[in-house]
Amino acid sequence: MCGVNSGRLRPAALVGLARLKELRGWEYQDGHALLGACLTHARMGRPDFAVLMPGLAAAARTAGPPQVRNAGTLGGNIVTAAAAGDTLPVLAALEAVLMVTGARRGNREIPVSHLLAGRDRLRAGELLAYVRVPLLHAPQTFLKATGRTGPGRATASVAVVLDPARREVRCAVGAIASIPLRPLDAERWVASLVDWDGKRGLAPDVLTAFGEYVAMACIPDPDPGPERGQGTELPPAMLHLRRTVAALARRGLGRALS
Repeated sequence: MCGVNSGRLRPAALVGLARLKELRGWEYQDGHALLGACLTHARMGRPDFAVLMPGLAAAARTAGPPQVRNAGTLGGNIVTAAAAGDTLPVLAALEAVLMVTGARRGNREIPVSHLLAGRDRLRAGELLAYVRVPLLHAPQTFLKATGRTGPGRATASVAVVLDPARREVRCAVGAIASIPLRPLDAERWVASLVDWDGKRGLAPDVLTAFGEYVAMACIPDPDPGPERGQGTELPPAMLHLRRTVAALARRGLGRALS
């Protein structure tokens, strides 16, 4: 659309999806929610959706000014695959699956992580129709830090999802790389310490250690140079970003467990 508006592209036709009601809502199926790709951020931010998907609702509420939230959609956020896309770390932590349809190849499913990483792509004539997300009935949090890159644009974001049935803590860090990053070792470590019966919470030092674990996994120290000690320190900007990720992860998990 930027190319169309600037006059660089002159398509013979445009296909609008806004009137396809099936893609603007959601339905339930076998313990999952099928979210239409044309769900707007404004709609996902409403209280009734927040009860269903608190992490996605929190991300949608922070996705820029009202004009962006009213026009931007879940499917657009996914297919654009911008590093700072607010819903992407939440979808990665939820391990969402994309349901794609096309006239030639029919229906197929793509894990959201595969599409974002370029391991699988939409083919000619295919349309992202739905996003299938498990209904975990458990806390989910989304936090982000913004800078001077634009209104509401994340410099770092963290999604934390609890899955009591599988006794898992899932975390995804967004905006600091081209795709959301999953610190799997940190997830497994902290999940082994969570009291899944809910009788006690995690100590503050454990939450702090989790935040640092996540940050180190996503922003590791540089490899040493050819000479001993050369190039082993992060630049100040990256060190600040690592501290930001650690704080977001610590707070996200703390809020989920509280």
